[in-house]
Amino acid sequence: MQHWLILGVAIVSEVIATLALKAADGFTRLLPSAIVVVGYGIAFYCLSLVLRTLPVGIVYAIWSGAGVALIALVGWLIYGQALDLPAIVGMGLIVAGVVVLNVFSRTVAH
Repeated sequence: MQHWLILGVAIVSEVIATLALKAADGFTRLLPSAIVVVGYGIAFYCLSLVLRTLPVGIVYAIWSGAGVALIALVGWLIYGQALDLPAIVGMGLIVAGVVVLNVFSRTVAH
């Protein structure tokens, strides 16, 4: 069960790093640039730990899918970026895919 917590840390770190990437303005601003480097470092380190126990395809699907949905949500909340109906439906499908993988797939070690 610990691997799910570590995967969550990887996802949140990646989301924070990606949001800081926008604020880094092409790596011209020091603090946001440092957050990008540290955030992605934590994300990939945690991802490497999770890959010890779970299959790479499943881990990557969950990591990238959850990351996409969270980035879009936070982009909407913080930056006021519009989400039209197709974008919302598409992200809903991504989240549904992650749920299907976790609930029904025998590939995922519980």
